Amino acid sequence: MKSHSLQQLAEAIGGSLPHGGHEVSITSGVSTDTRKVRQGSLFIALKGDQFDGHCFVSEAQEKGALAAIVHEQSQAPDSFPVILVQDTLKGLQALAHWYRRQLNIPVVAISGSNGKTSTKDFTRSVLSKRYRVNATEGNLNNHIGLPLTILATEEQDEVMVVEMGMNHAGELEPLCEIARPDISVITNVGTAHIEFLGSQEAIAQEKGTLARALSSEGVLVVPSSCEYLEDFRQDTQGRVVAVGESGIRADRICLGADRSDFDLTVDDLGCVPTSISVPGYHMITNALLAAGVGLELGLDLTEISQGLQESRLTSGRLRKYECRGVTIIDDTYNANPESMAAALQTAASIPIRGGRTAVLGRLAEQGHFASTAYQALGKLARDLGVRLVSIGTDVEAFNAPLHFDTIEPAAMWLSENTNSGDLVLFKGSRSAAMERVMNLAYPE
Repeated sequence: MKSHSLQQLAEAIGGSLPHGGHEVSITSGVSTDTRKVRQGSLFIALKGDQFDGHCFVSEAQEKGALAAIVHEQSQAPDSFPVILVQDTLKGLQALAHWYRRQLNIPVVAISGSNGKTSTKDFTRSVLSKRYRVNATEGNLNNHIGLPLTILATEEQDEVMVVEMGMNHAGELEPLCEIARPDISVITNVGTAHIEFLGSQEAIAQEKGTLARALSSEGVLVVPSSCEYLEDFRQDTQGRVVAVGESGIRADRICLGADRSDFDLTVDDLGCVPTSISVPGYHMITNALLAAGVGLELGLDLTEISQGLQESRLTSGRLRKYECRGVTIIDDTYNANPESMAAALQTAASIPIRGGRTAVLGRLAEQGHFASTAYQALGKLARDLGVRLVSIGTDVEAFNAPLHFDTIEPAAMWLSENTNSGDLVLFKGSRSAAMERVMNLAYPE
């Protein structure tokens, strides 16, 4: 964050300074975690179900914070300047809202049912070929993570890339109000979080918030294959760029065990050979979305291709490694029906000399739609010729030939019944903890 006086920050969020410190200058950003406090920073004491940042205000001071935002003044030392507000979470969001308006740089916002983080990683890498970029770290894409990303933007930064997540209706609107995107990217519309939103149409309506947030000078980038493309086109004042089938596309695709090669082709500009360090047609689509953003911000095809080739994705997304000659595909970070289907298709397309096994766990936030999703995914695995192993007490609808209720026996069976030359995919929602099975059966 650029340097500002405590007085400026208090006025920006409607807070008071009961301990004085009006001229104190915050020089090194904000933090909500005392483990990340830097000298000269502002500590924000958030209160959640499992923690209360007010208990750590003194520790933040000891580690170099110059002031804090609090809503419980009693727990702050009298000698320590604080901005007193009614609610520190709203204070954090108000501060990010105000700070965004001090920044004269383009903001790229990315959301979708699948591929948000991968698309963000590709986009950051592409834009970094020409600009200094501040982007969401990992998948800190919620009502806390997004404001922190904005507040982490420094004076030298030239572009901001923010990821936006949601699992209930209405959650994207305040994020868009804070971020004010100039370019919005909607990766797709699937059935993630359908338990809470009720239908795929309701999910599309929520994702369309990014389209509606754009001004007439804004740009919406979306796959041409998205079935809600025309709805988004009607929803937005901005210009729509569709990638995938025409305009910006991938030609001569070749999927390998740990990469995807293709010609990045743009009408009227030509094509350039490109590769990304992960397999999968859906990953190529994510790369094309990043390419679309790069073109809108003035990059040429060579820069975009180099950025894509240098991309490194956040851990747990189609990461490949080998153990005892078995190729392991680590896609354990999270899952929904569409991303699980894409992972199965990718596993089936990778050239190997042995057999293919998919180890699948539960899909969270599917509600009464879960059984139908499991049945369809089980059929897809059979149709693709992928041996299916399911794990969990509520996933019987996969109808897998092999099922385990718990992790340990599944890991033992996999270790004993896969051979050099085989491929094993691991996929499931965070609550399924599929990485535990993977690490027990195939330690790195």
